Amino acid sequence: MEYFLQQLINGLTLGAIYGLIAIGYTMVYGIIGMINFAHGEVYMIGAFISLITFLVLSMLGVGWLPLALLIVLASAMFFTAVYGWVLERVAYRPLRQSPRLAALISAIGMSIFLQNYVQVAQGARVKPLPPLIGGGINLMEREGFVVQLSYLQIIIIVLTIALMVTFSLLINHTRLGRAQRACQEDLKMAALVGINVDRTISTTFVIGAALAAVAGMMVTLYYGVIDFFIGFLAGIKAFTAAVLGGIGSLPGAMLGGVLIGLIEVFWSAYFTIEYKDVAAFSILVLVLIFRPTGLLGRPEVEKV
Repeated sequence: MEYFLQQLINGLTLGAIYGLIAIGYTMVYGIIGMINFAHGEVYMIGAFISLITFLVLSMLGVGWLPLALLIVLASAMFFTAVYGWVLERVAYRPLRQSPRLAALISAIGMSIFLQNYVQVAQGARVKPLPPLIGGGINLMEREGFVVQLSYLQIIIIVLTIALMVTFSLLINHTRLGRAQRACQEDLKMAALVGINVDRTISTTFVIGAALAAVAGMMVTLYYGVIDFFIGFLAGIKAFTAAVLGGIGSLPGAMLGGVLIGLIEVFWSAYFTIEYKDVAAFSILVLVLIFRPTGLLGRPEVEKV
């Protein structure tokens, strides 16, 4: 029971990270109907910006950890959001009226470009970060096995819930949210009623990139090592989470992320770790066979 509880905590933490990345996929798809396959690399860039900011603050002698974390979070979200904005302007806006295949190829090309860009700029070696947040709460102990909820896991889960609630309120109760929902229904009609479609789509990319930056910072703190390739697999899993939960649905993206995280952790704990990815994708296949729209997705209605 203790081992199960510990793995449950680990799975929820990992799932929260996947969920934040998946929200970027689902927001972009919900508005323009395209999959941003470069989103995983945006998350990777957020992780590198977090690491670089930590190192700069260390050189400047900023030793108070809460202040350092706030500065790193703000820096990562800002600079990664700039990358998201540039990505939309360069790779998507010129192809918005083109066939979807053209935008898909452009996204894959940007993914490869960003991978190699970071590899050239930062090197191919793994970049370490010493543990900054230690300690935790011991929930129970039996026969020498301690179930611990670390302070870092608490921060990750609480921050993820706070961001999820904030952006749900943003979409449901603000002018920007109404514009996003209008664009999701019909881009041409949204433009006809006075909505700035280009600005709304750019803002959506910026928000998705900022959330990916938060996930990148969390991964940097949680695992302590990053490299230029971490965005590929994490991006694929986050996309899987978005599809599993119902792409286009924010709660679905978070639910899918949590499920993928739990499946991955429990499979690694009780079976062979080499096949944890196979298990996650197998569950996705089964869900899509019996519920093609995902767990919380809605069937698309053809407008005539």
